[in-house]
Amino acid sequence: MPLALPNAVSSSPDDRSDAPYCEITWYDTETDARGYLVIDRLVRGLCSGGLRMRSGCSLTEVRGLARGMTLKEAIHYEPGARYVPFGGAKGGIDFDPYHADAEAVLFRYLAAMRPLIEQRWTMGEDFGVRQEAVDRGIRQIGLSSSVQAAHRVVTDLDAARARMGTAFGTVVDGVALSELVGGYGVAQAALAALRHTGARPDACTASIQGFGSMGGATARYLANAGVRVVAIADVHGAVANPAGLDVERLLLTRGPGGELDRTQLRAEDTALPGERWLAVPADVLVPAAASYGIDAGNQHRVAASVIVEAANMPVTPDAEDALRERGIVISPDFVANSATNAWWWWVLFGDIDGSAAESFARISARIGALSEQMFEHAERHGISPRAAALAISSEHLDDISRRFPAV
Repeated sequence: MPLALPNAVSSSPDDRSDAPYCEITWYDTETDARGYLVIDRLVRGLCSGGLRMRSGCSLTEVRGLARGMTLKEAIHYEPGARYVPFGGAKGGIDFDPYHADAEAVLFRYLAAMRPLIEQRWTMGEDFGVRQEAVDRGIRQIGLSSSVQAAHRVVTDLDAARARMGTAFGTVVDGVALSELVGGYGVAQAALAALRHTGARPDACTASIQGFGSMGGATARYLANAGVRVVAIADVHGAVANPAGLDVERLLLTRGPGGELDRTQLRAEDTALPGERWLAVPADVLVPAAASYGIDAGNQHRVAASVIVEAANMPVTPDAEDALRERGIVISPDFVANSATNAWWWWVLFGDIDGSAAESFARISARIGALSEQMFEHAERHGISPRAAALAISSEHLDDISRRFPAV
């Protein structure tokens, strides 16, 4: 049976072949927080995927995110490369990340999952969770790294640590490289989608929801490519300017959670209510915040011709059907936002040296090639880009599964 798409994974899979490898539900002893870990697949006994925290996070959501990680890993499979994709996994905690007890809840979750983090699950930050907090929690529970499970398949660990030191010690124009690679990949996916539609970047505009590491870097590199960024939304609302916002100024003055510093806005910039983020006229719309932001109830407000998914599962299946009927092209999350995950492993396993030059070159080439392959496959078979990407990932996954047993 073919694998279900991440945004269509149900609360109860219809077939055992589509079911996750393992699911865990965790109950906090000191708050009403509930946490989940879903391992969708194992490759060489390992899986990869981040940990998110938000009020309302559900097992079904985490199950879909874990499937997305399986596809995100598999899409980057290249025979002969040092990096062999892992299986997909995801952690989620149903708790307010801004609550005073959030970090304590996070640490207790990590302690509960310690054996899996040590042996199976390579993990890190995701929505509502910062890597610095993960690292503190990992040290508190006596582990050396949140990705230490992967160390047992690294040939030269000292060399790998040196490359990671380079990667995470590099700053590019005031922003850490590690905070740029994901959004750089999204920007490359957006440019590939524009090429597919025949549009010129310097004649196009973009609107971005979310201005954290993913949305902020996407804005920077779209602007660098000549795209006018005409709107940005954060947790407090949206700002817009049809002539283009000063992306670099806003990027270097944003808050730690991606909040825009509105004292940096110019007189010609306009503040808008948060719900207007979908309706700002732009060629490219980049949802870079929470899942399920575009659904059947609001998809009619979308004013863009291209959607590039920087967030995980931002468009629901019924919304996507309606958007496709309107001729809107969607670059799916497990291609468009896959650069951060792949970049980690390219550096760790030695496919790149961790420098900014090699990082950006590899991401540009890989995301560009995958996007072109996806769009060509979709046109040839008369299917959506998401279905085409699923077919490519599934083919890679079959090859990986044959070559590398799960345990």
